[in-house]
Amino acid sequence: MTDIKYAWSALGGDPVLTTRVSTFARDGALQGRLPVRELARACVGVCALAGAELGAVRAGMRELPKVRVDDGGVATAFVSERHLLIDGRVPVTFAPLSRFWRTADGWVRTHANYPHHRERLLGALGVRESQVERALAERSASEVEEAVCAAEGLAVAVRTPEEWAAHPQAVAVTGRPLVERERLDTARAGALPPLEGTPLLPAAGVRVLDLTRVIAGPVATRTLALLGADVLRIDPPGCPELPDQHADTGFGKRSATLDLTKDRRTFEELLAAADVVVTGYRPGALDRFGLSPEALVERRPGLVVAQLSAWGTYGPWGGRRGFDSLVQAATGISLVEGSREHPGALPAQALDHGTGYLLAAAVLRALTEQLREGYGQVVRLALARTARWLTHGIAADGAGGPAYDGPAPWLAETDSALGKLRYALPPVSFEGGPGTWGRPPGVWGTDPVGWA
Repeated sequence: MTDIKYAWSALGGDPVLTTRVSTFARDGALQGRLPVRELARACVGVCALAGAELGAVRAGMRELPKVRVDDGGVATAFVSERHLLIDGRVPVTFAPLSRFWRTADGWVRTHANYPHHRERLLGALGVRESQVERALAERSASEVEEAVCAAEGLAVAVRTPEEWAAHPQAVAVTGRPLVERERLDTARAGALPPLEGTPLLPAAGVRVLDLTRVIAGPVATRTLALLGADVLRIDPPGCPELPDQHADTGFGKRSATLDLTKDRRTFEELLAAADVVVTGYRPGALDRFGLSPEALVERRPGLVVAQLSAWGTYGPWGGRRGFDSLVQAATGISLVEGSREHPGALPAQALDHGTGYLLAAAVLRALTEQLREGYGQVVRLALARTARWLTHGIAADGAGGPAYDGPAPWLAETDSALGKLRYALPPVSFEGGPGTWGRPPGVWGTDPVGWA
């Protein structure tokens, strides 16, 4: 419970409420050299507790619903993208150029799942795909990192924990809280109506504008959709999400496209009626559209803004793109889980999934505080800060329990516009709460641009 108490404190929650959380340990769940199971359990636990708290406040309950966190459900959900089947087909997770590569003095990790990232990587190296391995082997890891990042591609040198600790970005990350929370005294937000009926849906009636991509942000908004929020994901029309990634993280949401360079009026109409905006693009990328947290709140007083980034919004890497795999490589995790002979990886993209559940928890807590105090809030989380917590703040608890015998009890099937889906059930649960999403994912970008 120590890690749940720490995360709950970072979210500004009443420590007494953590007594409503019980955990069911399973030996072998998310097994690695680092305490990934404990990280995952804590992130899901505080998210469920935040949902139970908001639901209890809105329903006028005298006692908070009990929260139970099962390592089996958590472990299954943290690799939901691996368990997904679409008409029996196994999804594609990583592209050929997204991997570790040997360099003249060590290793680099690249990410090129999206076509534009692939082109930038190849352009920075000045080679064709078949020549990448040879080109990287002739350069130092730091040279590759700088050249690819300068071309707005994605590559990081694989560092030891000690090398990362000495890096200026690591110093900046270490000085920040796990969850950054800023109250906005701009205007009082409209009160959410009381809840009635079952299941208990804490976020019912909350409109969430989802401006996120990949895994962490979509996991957060998928969780808010589970808890009753009306989640509308907006993407630029020329930059589709990876189909399998969308299928995994699109449960409960609607997906539409909108060109902000041509149709600002529609966006402003959406913003005017939104309660929450979640952003997951590189820091500064949305500012040119007037979508910084400060600008959003100025136009929509009382708004809750949740901002997700890879490295944080500060420090020398504050404006860099990043993904879970790159953060693992840069922060020393890859060498802890592997070796200098060959880097490894966590048993799940735990920085993505863990930060996603923490982000959802931060939104839920902000909504609870808004009901009590009336004001909006900006919350900020970073994958690199979650990585710092994993490597320096969490200890393996040694809890045994029955063995994790596989995901079967935490998998379900449903028909959808994408085909028959096998998917991981949500790990966030509490007494009287929902067991799964109200709707399966649809085809990316095909929903109307408007609130339900």
